[in-house]
Amino acid sequence: MLSQHDVHQRIAMRKKDFSLERALYCDPGVYAADLEQIFYREWLFAVPACELAKPGAYATMQVGACPVVVIRGKDMRVRAFHNVCRHRGQRLCSKVSGSTPNLVCPYHQWTYDLEGKLIFARDMGADFDPARYGLKKVHCVDLGGVVYICLADVPPPVADLARTAMAYLAPSGLNEAKVAFSSTIIEKGNWKLVIENNRECYHCGGSHPSLCRTYSDNPRMTGMQSSEVAEDGILAHWTRCDAVGLPARFVHHPDFQWRLARIPLLDNAESFTMSTRAAVAKRMGQMPFNDAGSLLMYHYPNTWNHFLADHAITFRVLPISPTETEVTTNWLVHKDAVEGVDYDLKTLTEVWLTTNDEDRQVVEENQRGILSPAYEPGPYSVLQEEGVIQFIDWYCGLMGTRLAPQPAMAAQ
Repeated sequence: MLSQHDVHQRIAMRKKDFSLERALYCDPGVYAADLEQIFYREWLFAVPACELAKPGAYATMQVGACPVVVIRGKDMRVRAFHNVCRHRGQRLCSKVSGSTPNLVCPYHQWTYDLEGKLIFARDMGADFDPARYGLKKVHCVDLGGVVYICLADVPPPVADLARTAMAYLAPSGLNEAKVAFSSTIIEKGNWKLVIENNRECYHCGGSHPSLCRTYSDNPRMTGMQSSEVAEDGILAHWTRCDAVGLPARFVHHPDFQWRLARIPLLDNAESFTMSTRAAVAKRMGQMPFNDAGSLLMYHYPNTWNHFLADHAITFRVLPISPTETEVTTNWLVHKDAVEGVDYDLKTLTEVWLTTNDEDRQVVEENQRGILSPAYEPGPYSVLQEEGVIQFIDWYCGLMGTRLAPQPAMAAQ
């Protein structure tokens, strides 16, 4: 098991534009460092806000050692708390999701309101002060219909992401949506392999025949290029979107921790369906036309998303061991869309259910190969794997900075 000093040295010695060395994809010490330096410190995508439609609706998630509950209050604000009773540490909510008028510990019935205040604790004595034992808060923001949390005491700045995401997501009307279907799978691979696989379509032609009916595997269409050097096809699409006030052009964080861009689907396809036509008759929000393409939004370390005219798909990645990753996918439709009338669930979900399983197989075979003593880092394709290079650069840059030895304090 590598120490944090060892991890820092391995990252410092990595060969640029090559995959990482074996230990960085499977060592328990690296996994612990990833949790401590990234997942416990960065903003993480939690849930689509519409999953928490009414006061008392909650969803839980496990971030490393930290169980978290995200819940909508009576004031309709979404908040997050450590999912841990302040009495003897019992998890308050054991289900993935649900609804409750208050948060009641199943062990001794300590009860908290939806804002985290302790409102009942039986037989604790006259000098007991319930105000000292409210739930521990987790930072939480709703960015135009996607909820993020941060476990750090002081979270990183989020204003730029909030401003950009809210503007780009506004036409999708995510707060006027509902979850039509949800899927959670476990991929037996390191979380970085899951993200790497998403950040390129070099593998798409050979692995994703259903997706490639509508989604371009041309790296120049979905790569990291700016608005100034984009392909003619995507520039024409952006011009069309500009004309109706639909935000579309490439925008990103200075170090590419997040990016948004709206790309056209192939041959004027409307949605990720086998027919290429819209899966849902009722459009999302104020989307102006069916063939608006997909608004691609990723945010490291744990999400990528597709926002289309007829539905949206959110993806959440959470590491659960050095070589296991939980991937949760939600399909969102307009809240008034009726299953069996406005959409068919199979038509809506079949392409990405298939694609997710294909990706799972790819990641698992990738991890099996990396576990071999014969594995050594190989070169990335600068053309096809530009997004992977950028992700690995982000990861190594962040980890290198945070794991760097601190200068010794001068003697007094």
